[in-house]
Amino acid sequence: MSDKRSQTLILNHEEIQQKITRMAWQILENNYNAKTLVIIGVEKKGSIVSQLLCDSLKEISKLKLVLGSVYIDKENPTLEGISLTCDAELEGNNVVLVDDVLNSGKTLMYATLPILAQNPHQLQTAILANRDHTRFPIKADFVGISLATTLQEHIQFTQDKKGKMAVHLD
Repeated sequence: MSDKRSQTLILNHEEIQQKITRMAWQILENNYNAKTLVIIGVEKKGSIVSQLLCDSLKEISKLKLVLGSVYIDKENPTLEGISLTCDAELEGNNVVLVDDVLNSGKTLMYATLPILAQNPHQLQTAILANRDHTRFPIKADFVGISLATTLQEHIQFTQDKKGKMAVHLD
C-alpha cells in the first residue's frame, strides 16, 4: 500500500454524499414500481456504501427497503466461500448489488452467484467509483464517478474513525 503523500484525493466526504444522493434518485427512478427493493452491499466497504444508499432512499421514497450483505472469501471465491445475509426473500424482488470500487469485475461476478440462485425479478449494480477496466462481463448500472486510470493505479475508498469518507487514487 502506498503512503499518503502519493495519494490523490478524488472525492471528499461531501462529494461522496452528493454522489450517493444522485445515485439514490437514479435507483428510485429505475425501481419506482417495485414492491420491495433489496440493497445488498459487498462486505466490507460496499456495505458502507449500501447503508448510505439505503439511508438516502429512505429520505426520498416510500419503497419498502431491505438491507443485506454478501461476504466473499477472496482466498476461496467459490460458492463455499460466499455467504449472503438478507432478511428478505429475493425471489421476485428487485435487488441492487453495491460495492465501493469496480476494478476487474471479479468480486461483483462472484457476489451475483447467491443472489441469482434466489431468482430476483431484477438485479442491478451500484458502484461508488468505476475504473472502467473490467475483465469480466459485468457493468455498473449506477455510478458515483467513472475514472480512466492506468492498470497500475488503484482507487481506494476510506472511512476514518469519525465517519469521514474519501476516495483516493494511488
